[in-house]
Amino acid sequence: MTTPEPVAVDPRLLEILVCPLTRTTLRYDRARNELISAAAGLAFPIRDGIPIMLAEEARPLED
Repeated sequence: MTTPEPVAVDPRLLEILVCPLTRTTLRYDRARNELISAAAGLAFPIRDGIPIMLAEEARPLED
């Protein structure tokens, strides 16, 4: 069974999204299909092309 390809995120959407906790810019990690908030130390998942901007859904970044 193969892993489905991530759905592309609209670049215009990426330009306006900010971290919901710190209001800082996010970095798009294409390999992991996540939006990274370095300030909050969290990675927000993208599912079916939709960023899930909930802190409880985010994954803590490794040190």
